[in-house]
Amino acid sequence: MIALLLVAVLLGAWQLYASEGPVDDLILPSPSEIATALWEDRSLLWSNFLVTAQEVAFGIVAALVVGFACATALHFWRPLRRATYPLLVASQAVPIVIVAPLLIVWLGFGMAPKVAIIALICFFPIVVTTLDALGRVDRDTIRLLRTLDASRWSAFRFAEAPAALPAALSGAKIAVAVAVIGAVFAEYSGSSEGLGHLILQAIPQLETARAWAAVVVLAGFAVALFYALDVAQRRLLPWTTNERTS
Repeated sequence: MIALLLVAVLLGAWQLYASEGPVDDLILPSPSEIATALWEDRSLLWSNFLVTAQEVAFGIVAALVVGFACATALHFWRPLRRATYPLLVASQAVPIVIVAPLLIVWLGFGMAPKVAIIALICFFPIVVTTLDALGRVDRDTIRLLRTLDASRWSAFRFAEAPAALPAALSGAKIAVAVAVIGAVFAEYSGSSEGLGHLILQAIPQLETARAWAAVVVLAGFAVALFYALDVAQRRLLPWTTNERTS
């Protein structure tokens, strides 16, 4: 209820500023104009949303799989972690607009480079949160398993991996917010469809309300994905819910 009230206040202030303020509606359309665009352009927004949603979904799944595997490798082999972890951190300083043209040259103009760009953006938070969770597993538990003649892999499977999976999903929830931005950048770099492509077309055509409507759809999608991952975590890993409520 408080959240809805806050949204209503913000929208009211935005409507008042857009109607009475010094900024032209070609730069900042009012919420009522954006709502009109959402309705009038609903078929156009929906068809492009399906493309972007598919790219984001594949990108997040790829980031989860590769990020968890990478974190596991770094956890098992400490020399590899010392050698590559600084490179992982440094990679986050590379602007995606520099990498995107290379991926398009290597992978073509299909969905593959878009998925790769989104996965690259989502990859780092998943690796960091998973690696930290693996490092926080109780060492006494690992020693107990080893004294019971459990192999290193068995100790990972029954103790470390269950502890790291919630962290990997938490990293994915962090990455979701920027995943949609990554999809827009990916479609800016070369695409004939998708919400990013729609925004790129709408702005030069002075269809600013349509561009903002696409942004609203992207924001709503990011929120929906965040809560969908939260539901998935509670369903697949119910012991984490018990820990949070205890």
